[in-house]
Amino acid sequence: MRRSSIWRSCSLSPPWTWSCEPRPRDRAQEPPLGLGALRPVLPDRGGDSRDRVHLPRGRLSPDELPGIFLALPETVAEGIPLAVKDLFDSAGLTTTYGSAIFVDHVPTTTAEAVRRLEAAGYANVGKTNLHEFAYGTTSENPHFGTVPNPAAPGRIAGGSSGGSAAALAAGLADAALGSDTGGSIRIPAACCGIVGFKPTWGLVPLDGCFPLAPSHDHAGPMARSVEGCAVMMETLAPGFERVDLPSLQDVRVGVAWTEHADPLVRARVQEAVEHFPDRRPVDPPLADEAVAVFMREVADVHRELYAENADLYGAIVAAKIEMCLAITDAEYEAGLRTQERSREQADELFDEVDLIVTPTLPMVAPFTGQDERDVRGRLTLLTRPFNVLGAPALALPCGPAEDGLPASVQVVGRPGDDARVLAAGALLEQALKP
Repeated sequence: MRRSSIWRSCSLSPPWTWSCEPRPRDRAQEPPLGLGALRPVLPDRGGDSRDRVHLPRGRLSPDELPGIFLALPETVAEGIPLAVKDLFDSAGLTTTYGSAIFVDHVPTTTAEAVRRLEAAGYANVGKTNLHEFAYGTTSENPHFGTVPNPAAPGRIAGGSSGGSAAALAAGLADAALGSDTGGSIRIPAACCGIVGFKPTWGLVPLDGCFPLAPSHDHAGPMARSVEGCAVMMETLAPGFERVDLPSLQDVRVGVAWTEHADPLVRARVQEAVEHFPDRRPVDPPLADEAVAVFMREVADVHRELYAENADLYGAIVAAKIEMCLAITDAEYEAGLRTQERSREQADELFDEVDLIVTPTLPMVAPFTGQDERDVRGRLTLLTRPFNVLGAPALALPCGPAEDGLPASVQVVGRPGDDARVLAAGALLEQALKP
């Protein structure tokens, strides 16, 4: 079996750069309230209460929804309002990574992706709430509260970049930065009815972003339009060049996984794919066993931190970390073999089609208040495979589905073909307008 050079390989040696000290273990030493500081209220493990860290309410304007932002700059620069997921370091501004451990962590440097956007005229309006350590799909954070879904009250905003999607849906920002390890840009985009783009692995730098599973981690743009994401990519990835795609007739499309979707989601996605004249069914690999690779990398990231601070992790994330720590060498090696086979199969598939189109999610945003582990599998079913491949994947809304909530269609390309994915997505977005 052949292997094309388009598929990236990644060792487990840490490719990220971040530097911070965990919150001191002396709980009597509380951080001061003020700009960039949050006051922790530690959990009562004997009851139902969760570890909550409260943001001073005076720092939010009346029209800002609680639960979206974790820290705000004292003054906002002129520019395009940018919401930044609180997984990315911001110099001088509290950066928690969604964890009580880092409640008083104020970085001295700014993540490279944020720095590039700010240098290009984007203005950081605040650090957005997220699932704890970006390890989850609902953005129901036991320390900082649940991110609301402005498009669907009572439903999850999606995770882990839920705050960034919610800020866009609520009109609190015109652009947002997220990260995506198994769908964490695309799941919130689908739940909140906005656009999210996971670029090719390694195209956008992750320096200064807390890792989850390094060979699956991606940074990428979120906006209210495909054009908004494309403009951000021109800054986030110097050398990124748009391509001219005159018509959707000019791309060969493989349609996949609609059978997994609920009836109205499936109908909306099928209506969207009808705008591609040259289409046929395909069956890309779901790569289920490759999850062991993801879990081993999560374990390696959290091994020491969890050993020293387990009681400061939320209960659900703690349980998932323990499952990751239990992954055996045999499971990991089987995952690597599955990953390799999946890349070879996808390589062959992209010799026959230019793009793959699928539902982003098989359903609309679920209700809040469920155990994240009960919904995680279905939420990541159609997004996680493209983290395994490192392929560019765009999520954009495609009309109302169950309960009148937005459905989302996913457009995926060969690694390195980001410009074509965005160009096709922009044409599809126009075609879907009423």
